[in-house]
Amino acid sequence: MPWKGTLERLDDYHFRIPKDYKSGMRVPGLIVASDALLPEILAEDAAEQVANVACLPGIVSASLAMPDIHWGYGFPIGGVAAFDVETGVVSPGGVGYDINCGVRLLSTHLRAPDLKGRLADLIARIVANVPCGVGSQGKIRVEKREMDALMRKGAHWAVEKGFGRKEDLEATESGGFLLDANPEVVSSQARERGLSQVGSLGAGNHFLEVQEVVEIYEPETAQAFGFDQIEQIVMMIHTGSRGFGHQVCSDFIEVMQKAVRKYAISLPDRQLACAPVHSEEGRTYLAAMACAANYAWANRQLITHWVREAFQQTFALPQERLGLQVVYDVAHNVAKLEQHMVGGKLVQLCVHRKGATRAFPAGHPELPPRFAKSGQPVLIPGDMGRYSYLLVGTERAMQESFGSTCHGAGRVKSRGEAKRQLRADELLAQLKQKGILVMARSRQTLVEEAPEAYKDVTQVVEAVVGAGLSRRVAKMRPLGVIKG
Repeated sequence: MPWKGTLERLDDYHFRIPKDYKSGMRVPGLIVASDALLPEILAEDAAEQVANVACLPGIVSASLAMPDIHWGYGFPIGGVAAFDVETGVVSPGGVGYDINCGVRLLSTHLRAPDLKGRLADLIARIVANVPCGVGSQGKIRVEKREMDALMRKGAHWAVEKGFGRKEDLEATESGGFLLDANPEVVSSQARERGLSQVGSLGAGNHFLEVQEVVEIYEPETAQAFGFDQIEQIVMMIHTGSRGFGHQVCSDFIEVMQKAVRKYAISLPDRQLACAPVHSEEGRTYLAAMACAANYAWANRQLITHWVREAFQQTFALPQERLGLQVVYDVAHNVAKLEQHMVGGKLVQLCVHRKGATRAFPAGHPELPPRFAKSGQPVLIPGDMGRYSYLLVGTERAMQESFGSTCHGAGRVKSRGEAKRQLRADELLAQLKQKGILVMARSRQTLVEEAPEAYKDVTQVVEAVVGAGLSRRVAKMRPLGVIKG
């Protein structure tokens, strides 16, 4: 039902929920949006979730929402919140069930004409190489003793096993692993779910997409990211920690519900269950969450390797001729300990990004040398019928949103609503007319992920650019889409 709360316009792209909107709010809410997007955002109660998050102990500055905001578990998807590590909390609802669901982008030396007559073969080879679909199992078998190493090392584990290149790690957020991972705090049930799904895409909104660059906005920055001209072919990979991360989240929601009573934390919504960052429960969750984040990075690294093999099989060229360099890999669902300026002081915060992307500017100490001058690449996937974007982080994002921006288009129809209103055969015909080849394991997944189920990603990107949280670098359109 439509949200009927109080929203104050600050400028064309910032809207505030005042601190006195509801009892218990410690900071205001701040929604980044535009006039075009606002009706969709306010059509559900996600804004109420922004206000609820503002009630949590130790929250700093504001409870933030990006323009792709929609309803989620506890926190809205598209939400960003930072908590003082001494007085604040960590909440599994602020990360979500698919821990480190994220996006990786590969650049190639190919051009659109190179795919003529070969796109269907390429897509078929990728499907053959990468396990997809609900309940899909990985094509490699990980021994139980190896699972601990995977949880600790993330993408490094995969590269050490021969799946990828060392330079892939430098182009991955946090180098492809979080240091605080501790496999000892991960449940046996989570381990069992994770063992069989290593190296699989899954279903839902996860996808593999062959794309064509159709516009370049900042040529110098694009060149630094490996984008050199229009018609260049790139490859986008979107997946996460599969059932492993889902189980970690489920396990710790139960832990946090007990912690709320133990620490006498008052909540406006029980889905915001949390614990102090430095409590035993808080530290243990962060250690388990890091294991799931590392699992997701290993997963995307393995899939990268098999995608490269599919290109090589299709074009019969050595990989150095094909390119397939990792442009960047970003996490969408994660909580990380970071240093930010608050009130003129550098403080350590626990930053929750749920359906939001890190967007650090040029010169940030956490960026590798290759991005020191340009700033961090930001990957924004759209729906399978429109566009995706390559952006770059800004200094304003550091000042306003803890170095964060949007993560995608954001849903406007529930999966059930999409299934009731749309037909798979009509959708496939529409996409084919646009020159987009789609292969899906499930017709149900196909209609759930139809373009009509999402906001227009161009409008979402316009809002974060207008708000100063990112700059446009390039725009891509889909040519071939693989859905689980």
